[in-house]
Amino acid sequence: MSKIRILIADDHPVVRAGLRTLLGAQSDMEVVAEAENGAVAIQRALELEPDVVVMDITMKGVNGLVATQEIRKRLPQTKVLVLTMHENEEYLRQMLEAGATGYVLKQAVDTELVVAVRAVQRGEVFLYSSFTRVMLGDLAKGDETSGDTSQQDSYDRLSQREKEVLRLVALGQTNSQIANQLFLSIKTVETYRARVMEKLNLKSRAALVRYALQRGLLDGEIGGVRSPM
Repeated sequence: MSKIRILIADDHPVVRAGLRTLLGAQSDMEVVAEAENGAVAIQRALELEPDVVVMDITMKGVNGLVATQEIRKRLPQTKVLVLTMHENEEYLRQMLEAGATGYVLKQAVDTELVVAVRAVQRGEVFLYSSFTRVMLGDLAKGDETSGDTSQQDSYDRLSQREKEVLRLVALGQTNSQIANQLFLSIKTVETYRARVMEKLNLKSRAALVRYALQRGLLDGEIGGVRSPM
């Protein structure tokens, strides 16, 4: 069984060393490179095509948001797992929009990171447990979804194919990956995706992920998410 090949991107050498030790100690993981900023992360990702990039957000120069966007655009098979000190809803939304499929806080690294790496590698979404309230909270408070009864009813108006596309987009798959999986053209996937966003009144992927979680569409494919107390 091949190991999960990991690139660590963080601007603190001590943090990178600690992560290398933690992840390298796992029998199914291998740290193939480190990067001190987003520009180096992009370069090394393109050279090595790792399975997972563990990405900090705030780095000097090119930050983790830009790096995530570029890596996911050019290497759609590579998963990005955010590891940050920022317990902030806006950062979470921005990184989900950039294509990240995992978000872990640094203070939980000992208990969450290894599990999160395995989860995103399997194609799952991993959100640190405290963000359950962010994603499953009162949708009416969000500026991207209405959270009303009509939106809930709108799900039943989606075709089976549109529901499949909704779920795969929420899981972080690109239009190209969805097209291959469903045996459709990329243009057709784009059309289905646009219809889903319009019918459900969703404005972004972050809103779509939150909606999919709230509907239970990702049950069994979510790691690190527990029901709010």
